[in-house]
Amino acid sequence: MNLTAVQTFLSIVDTGSLVRASQEMHVTQSTVTARLKALEEALGQQLLNRQKSGTTLTPAGTKFLRYARTMTGLWRQAKYETALPAGLASVCTFGSDRELWHGPGRAFFNGVVSGRDDMAVAVRQGSGAELETWLAEGMVDVILTYDQVARGAQTVHPLPPEELVLYSDRPNTPMDNDPLYIFVDHGAAYRQQHDEFYHDAGVARISFDSSWWALQHMLEHGGSAYLPKALAAPYATKMQLHVTSEAPVFTRKKNLIVNDTAARNWVWFAPLVSALSAA
Repeated sequence: MNLTAVQTFLSIVDTGSLVRASQEMHVTQSTVTARLKALEEALGQQLLNRQKSGTTLTPAGTKFLRYARTMTGLWRQAKYETALPAGLASVCTFGSDRELWHGPGRAFFNGVVSGRDDMAVAVRQGSGAELETWLAEGMVDVILTYDQVARGAQTVHPLPPEELVLYSDRPNTPMDNDPLYIFVDHGAAYRQQHDEFYHDAGVARISFDSSWWALQHMLEHGGSAYLPKALAAPYATKMQLHVTSEAPVFTRKKNLIVNDTAARNWVWFAPLVSALSAA
């Protein structure tokens, strides 16, 4: 089977049409059509319905899509590993949710590189949905995410929940009705907990979907917000931020999910997971 034809199929699926796929791949539309036809003939199945408005997957195409992403992901990984410089024997590609890099993400990274001079480490940041797709496609070996979805040969390692604490730039800030309160969106479960406790607080004038951005705003302009303890605690130690001790502490689950095939020869992985679980 021609890998270029598989990549062309994925480009058609991702762009929604043969025309846009040809533009993305910098080839003619007739080339895209020929590659798709060759792939369908090799499989003995029609993979896409062609319409004037674009393309849609057939039932066979839907089934093949997962394998196509896995094949191209493994090919990218194979190219990466075979191109390793002399002295490097293996690679770990790590994907982390942007919000989890400060704390568990950095701890995992440091644990991987510590004492393993023969291992290359690549780090990618992304959303939960992106990380899940990258792991399924073989673009990363292990992900740190709030989600708990495993596909096929993957294992979920739950880590201690993330603590979300109410911090302020001022000591003795009121627990609620702070005019400088900043709402940080930590996901659907957090929003529900937050709304139940602060049901009469109204809508915050400023909101972020990034803890890091909210923290930077607080340090520059003042305010209060719920931030991950792992991120904000160092600033509290330096008295740049203060904990509102009367406020409830919310939690958010976090998980390390690994491709079992990639981790099969990682003798260091289980001890590192144990260390992270005990932190």
